[in-house]
This record gives sequence, C-alpha cells and structure tokens, in this order.
Amino acid sequence: MQALDDIQQVGGLNLELLARQVVEGFITGLHKSPFHGFSVEFAEHRLYNSGESIKNIDWKLYGRTDKLFVKRFEEETNLRCQLVLDVSSSMYYPEKTLNKLLFSVYAAASLIYLLKKQRDAFGLSFFSDKVEFSSPVKSTSLHQKYLFSVLERITKQPIKKKKTAVAEALHEIAEQIHKRSLVIVFSDMLQSDNNGLPDIFSALQHLKYKKHEVILFNVLDYQKELDFDFKNRPYHFIDMETGEELKINPVQVKETYIHAMNTYQHELQLKCGQYGIDLINADIHQGFYQVLHTYLIKRGKMI
Repeated sequence: MQALDDIQQVGGLNLELLARQVVEGFITGLHKSPFHGFSVEFAEHRLYNSGESIKNIDWKLYGRTDKLFVKRFEEETNLRCQLVLDVSSSMYYPEKTLNKLLFSVYAAASLIYLLKKQRDAFGLSFFSDKVEFSSPVKSTSLHQKYLFSVLERITKQPIKKKKTAVAEALHEIAEQIHKRSLVIVFSDMLQSDNNGLPDIFSALQHLKYKKHEVILFNVLDYQKELDFDFKNRPYHFIDMETGEELKINPVQVKETYIHAMNTYQHELQLKCGQYGIDLINADIHQGFYQVLHTYLIKRGKMI
C-alpha cells in the first residue's frame, strides 16, 4: 500500500490515480496476508446460482477452480453505499501535515474506486453545520469521475470557521436515502457542545431505523487529540471552529483533558455497540488499510 509519507507529497496528483494506487496496494497486501480469502475480483464474476441460464458461465475459470462462476455485467449492482464526510473546520487539523479532512477525502476516493470495481453503487454527501452537498447513488464511470472532481474541490476549499452539526446532518441524510444502503461516515465527532451526544445518538438510531447499515470512522490525530502528546512548554491553542484562543502549558490540563476525551469516546463506543453500528478508530497516521478492510468485512456480511 502507498505510504502516508508518499501521500503527503502528492500535491496536484490526480485523485483517481491516487485512489487506484491505494486500492491496488491494498489488494496486493490482501493476497499476501492471512486475509487472502477475501475475494476482490467482484467486478468480473459471481457464483452461479442453480437454475439460471448457463450461457454466461466462465468455463475457463471452472477448469481452474472446479467452481461455477458467471461473468458479471456493468448493470449488475449488489450494494448501495452513501459516503458521508464531515467538512467542518475542525477537520482541517493538523494544518501543516496530512489533516483529517485530506485523510477522509483520500479514504472516500479509495472506497469509491473499490465500489466501482465491484459494480456497486455509490453516492457522496458532506456536511458542516448543515448538509452542503449530496449526490444520488449510481454505479457508472461518469458518476465516479464526477464525485472525484467534487472531492478534489473539497481539498482546495479555504479554512473557514464552520461549526459541526453532526446530528442534524445525519437526520437529513437518513431521510434522503430511500433504499437500504451502507452509510459510511467520516468525522472526528467533535463539536463545541459536548451535551449534543444524545442528539448524535438519536441521528445514528434514525439511520438504523431506516434499515441502513452504518460504519462510523472516528477520524482523529490520535497522538495529539487523544493522547494530548505535546512538549512541556507553553502553547497557543486556537479553536478552528470558533476562533477561541487559549495560552497554556499542556501539562497543566493533560490529565483533565484525557479523562474528558476518554469518557466521551467510551460513551460513543457504548452507544454505537448498542445500536449495531461499527465504530472504527481511524488514526490519520495509520494509513487506509483499516478503512478498506472494514468495508470489505461489512460488504461480505451484507451481500
């Protein structure tokens, strides 16, 4: 798989090319790993179902595997997937390296490439304090290129003081998706009002009530935002959503901060487990294997 150090240097690299490199590296890694049993050739074949026409059976593949596979066609769609990205200001952290927003964009682009490769249908939504964009779900090459262009535009947006309204956005998206889908959310789940957790849980429950399967990628810089790993010296902290400023030595508040974050994350994990939602810790420094592997496992359970 392409290293994160390389990803950070891509600059103007075409997003489709980057996604292809990530996915092909992931597939190569699967074949070399204990997870080689996962089939990644969904775009070419599916298992033959007893009673259907034999005209599309791939007899050459049967000769190699002793199993009956049917050649698949472009119009065959197995799964509908809506990718949902948080584009609020907090997602621009850290500013000078691969930030949470770029990680989410690259991960979403890689998933779109893999979904297209598997003849699945895909759509894209993104939100801050409101839903800013939402596309229909399609499986065509033209739609793929369109969504890549939308994602590329996101990476070029200037940082603005945009707050996060996770609950309101997820409620709206739940109402927009009319057919059972896999909903994949990329968000740091951080908002100014920590008392908003019950509203977030209500929105996640809304998605489940609509019969959707949900994967929530909790995108964070885990070294800084969870472990609060800063040097023992004064820092000038600025809230990227409100502009509020604080000058302090991190050692003075580290214990209190970590306790509050751990409590918040534990409650989020507890509720997601209760609702049957896959909550995945997505550390921006750990690459995209965690994202693609989680998707493949969920897809295997749904198809």
